[in-house]
Amino acid sequence: MTFAVHGLPVARGIAIGRAVLVVSSRIDVAHYFIKPEQIETEIQRVRSARNAVADELTKLQASVALMGPSEAPHELAALLEVHQMLLQDDALSTGVKHWITDRLYNAEWALTTQLEVIARQFDEMEDEYLRERKADLEQVVERMLHRMKGTAAVLAPTPPRRKRAAPTDDDDHHDPTSGEGVDAPLVLIAHDLSPADMLQFKKSVFAGFVTDVGGRTSHTAIVARSMDIPAVVGARSASQLVRQDDWVIIDGDAGVVIVDPSPIILAEYGFKQRQGELERGRLSRLRHKPAVTLDGERVELLANIEMPEDTVGAVKAGAVGVGLFRSEFLFMGREAQRLTRLPDEEEQYLAYRRAVEGMQGMPVTIRTIDVGADKPLDGKAVREDYLNPALGLRAIRWSLADPAMFLTQLRAILRAAAHGEIHLLIPMLAHASEIRQTLALIDEARAQLDRRGVVHGRVKLGAMIEIPAAALTLKTFLRHFDFLSIGTNDLIQYTLAIDRADEAVAHLYDPAHPAVLRLVADTIAECRRQGKGVSVCGEMAGDVAFTRLLLGLGLRSFSMHPSQILAVKQEVLRADAAKLVPWAQSVLEADDPAALLNAPR
Repeated sequence: MTFAVHGLPVARGIAIGRAVLVVSSRIDVAHYFIKPEQIETEIQRVRSARNAVADELTKLQASVALMGPSEAPHELAALLEVHQMLLQDDALSTGVKHWITDRLYNAEWALTTQLEVIARQFDEMEDEYLRERKADLEQVVERMLHRMKGTAAVLAPTPPRRKRAAPTDDDDHHDPTSGEGVDAPLVLIAHDLSPADMLQFKKSVFAGFVTDVGGRTSHTAIVARSMDIPAVVGARSASQLVRQDDWVIIDGDAGVVIVDPSPIILAEYGFKQRQGELERGRLSRLRHKPAVTLDGERVELLANIEMPEDTVGAVKAGAVGVGLFRSEFLFMGREAQRLTRLPDEEEQYLAYRRAVEGMQGMPVTIRTIDVGADKPLDGKAVREDYLNPALGLRAIRWSLADPAMFLTQLRAILRAAAHGEIHLLIPMLAHASEIRQTLALIDEARAQLDRRGVVHGRVKLGAMIEIPAAALTLKTFLRHFDFLSIGTNDLIQYTLAIDRADEAVAHLYDPAHPAVLRLVADTIAECRRQGKGVSVCGEMAGDVAFTRLLLGLGLRSFSMHPSQILAVKQEVLRADAAKLVPWAQSVLEADDPAALLNAPR
């Protein structure tokens, strides 16, 4: 029977295929007492599950070793090693044996009971890194429980594509098993994706995925956008409702998952899918075409990247520069990689230089480290009450609290600027005192390099506008900076008091809210009045629903994931910027801007 599950659309397009199910992490565990003569049988069940998981992890480790650094980050190998160590820990096996032998618990009950005992010990540890290993222990135990239940807890090596025909009008149950078939695509249905799952996913043949949890900015959503495949997250009960090998349609545009579609529905979405593929082909022809509006306004379409290697995709997509290099990704996962806790000046300099050289003479905007809240740095504890909604020590606040770390990064960026055009972007500024401290440290970094006789280059200085206080004090910012970059993700979060990572309030996260649009519009207008550069680098920049509005408000610089560039370019090429100005003003003044944005023009 056909039914639909609704979630959050995070990566556009249509995917149709057979479901590969990763069952929910919250599996049911049977609780019952065993007879004394069953003790050895239950202990053997646990031992067999442990050995099976150990073999599974060993195979994953071997596959990681064969992959290049761009396919398998170092932290994945280290995380798998941690899982192996936890699996073989005597505290786990001895405790489980105790519950079975002394209390006559069945194997599953004994395993979950010992998990609770050890988890409490992790919670009491002072070291943040060690406390976070509780999640790894939970994943290890979950793998064992699934083995004991006869199901797979994580992705096994990619299953072979089976020759199975798509549903036809003659198929009452849409499950043909005979005759000539097609090579059916596969779609992933999961509660969530762990690091090991992510490894398998990145090298898999999946055409799309659905998860029960997550928001538009969750790591699963980011992966989907980077791979440019349809995805829906926050679908709540999808992994419980979908069965292995069900036919599934993932509508990444509407955030809908259709299970066991009828032939008519399948045909309709098959048509939409083909139309989407044709559209991608048409868009690819725009790669080398300059982004100029019908009335001659030139528009910069820049790329957001996380690592220097991402410049390859940026250039391929036709980006004219990097509008946001999220430098914090160079700092993350280092303890798991057995590396120095922070990258030193030389390591950072080489990374920034690779990014500059990768863009082949085009400008690169490097944002200084933005960690804290949902992006904790190894060894740096973040108080739990600051995680919601990220009001604590993060971004520039963190950097100013650790001047030595900040100066190291600034020196590396200034050195890399000798090899090409670099713009230096400071995140989360809100106070004039923070601006003064930041500028003083930039001057100090230059002076330190001069004293060492090290060559460095000039950089343009910019500030992120992502806190309402910053948007309301623009003149102060523009006295000190060459350009501003509007981070719409955080600006929306802070303006509307919505934690953007919390699916419970995701429906209130509204980029078209009148207050948000007013702050964006005023920032663009003030920068233009003063002749200063301004760009948007948040999700709004890559959302074609907002392209014409931003053009009408005067924006001429957009920065987005490379996969979004061509679609936005098409909107730019079709737009008459001058004619959009009065319409954009009417959107700003509307009580319901979204209604005007969605209305046909």
